[in-house]
Amino acid sequence: MNKPAHKPLSSISAVLPAYNDGGTIASMILTTVAAVQKVTDDYEVIVVNDGSQDQTSLVLEEMALRCPELRVIRHDRNRGYGSALRSGFSAATKDWVFYTDGDAQYDPLELSRLVDFLKDGIDVVNGYKISRGDPLYRRLVGRLYHHFTRLVFGFHLRDVDCDFRLIRRMIFEHVPLESETGTICVEMVKKFQDAGYVFAEAPVHHYPRIYGSSQFFVPWHLWRVAGQLVVLWWKLVIRKTQKRNAHAWL
Repeated sequence: MNKPAHKPLSSISAVLPAYNDGGTIASMILTTVAAVQKVTDDYEVIVVNDGSQDQTSLVLEEMALRCPELRVIRHDRNRGYGSALRSGFSAATKDWVFYTDGDAQYDPLELSRLVDFLKDGIDVVNGYKISRGDPLYRRLVGRLYHHFTRLVFGFHLRDVDCDFRLIRRMIFEHVPLESETGTICVEMVKKFQDAGYVFAEAPVHHYPRIYGSSQFFVPWHLWRVAGQLVVLWWKLVIRKTQKRNAHAWL
């Protein structure tokens, strides 16, 4: 009798934030289950419904009946991408946390690509987009955003805004997150990097959105993101520099 193949991870929590993703979230859950089963026998799938106004809630109710590994967290109103991720991370119970979005612009089956880069001493595997499956204006804005935040915050990654990551869960016990918007990606990478956690990077595909619309370019959202970036820059760059300089004088 052949022995079952060894799976590389002890356990994993897969977190999917969802906002008006009723047309994609069911397939994302099923694909995520298939993806995590390839890398571990001990897993859970957590979907955070961030106040969706479409049929997302109905779809999740049906999926919860069919998928015993699924846990659904519901926000009574739309709190923002960062808040949705933080709820999912707080609920995670396994050794590793994988997350991607519920809009199907990434393929959960590429989780195995991240796992392939897990060598000894690696704490975070950060995906980077091989190419971006968005309209030209979004690709341009995305590159500007990446280069701006990389310069201002001092990143060393090639894609700070790729929402396809594998992270040791214990990191969240030591590094508190505060962002409510998409700036949580900047906050995570900066805080993890400054805390000394080791990154690896893996190429992943990014696909066009097939359902719904992005909230990123809504004017009020852009204003909110800009405000949170300023707050993060002050806390994580300026204040840290001031403290370091103060200690140097002691």
